[in-house]
Amino acid sequence: MVALSGGIVTLPILASSLIAVTLIGERLWFWTKLHRRQRRLAREVLLSYGDRTQFILQKLRQNTDLPIARISLKALTRDRLSPDEFRLALESAAQAEIPRLRRFNTVFETIITTAPLLGLLGTILGLISAFSALKLGDVANSETLQVTAGISEALVSTVLGLMVAIFTLVFANLFRGFYRRQLAFLQEYGGELELLHRLTMHN
Repeated sequence: MVALSGGIVTLPILASSLIAVTLIGERLWFWTKLHRRQRRLAREVLLSYGDRTQFILQKLRQNTDLPIARISLKALTRDRLSPDEFRLALESAAQAEIPRLRRFNTVFETIITTAPLLGLLGTILGLISAFSALKLGDVANSETLQVTAGISEALVSTVLGLMVAIFTLVFANLFRGFYRRQLAFLQEYGGELELLHRLTMHN
């Protein structure tokens, strides 16, 4: 009923909200998986590095759905890499993971931007409908139902647009924070792995 009273503009707003909820659910599952499993895997790799190479590779291949496993395999499966080559392999593999970590960011930004604008469009259309029902100089005979419907359309579309934008913005900012922390973690892990590689090369 609320959507109907908001006019035709509420349809794309509601479609945007469904897209946002679906993608937010996917991103929440993605980041929860990373937070739950990645640090444990990184600890196992760093503690076993140099002594249990086959164990490390097996462990990484079992977790190829994690960025850290894909990054590590790119470097560890290549033979006789110099320290500089090892570092370049880690860095190039980490760069390849960035699009996955930032997935759907553009969609979220588009929804955050367009939802309030669609709400504003609904406001304008609703006010046009309300004013068109008013008869200047004869307000008493104006079509009251059409006037109230136009005002309702204006208010509902604005509220829905803002609600969708605010809801999406909250989660988009949350995911940006996760992304920045993940980059810092990958840099820390890559530095420690590179140091271990250098030490094993000297031994």
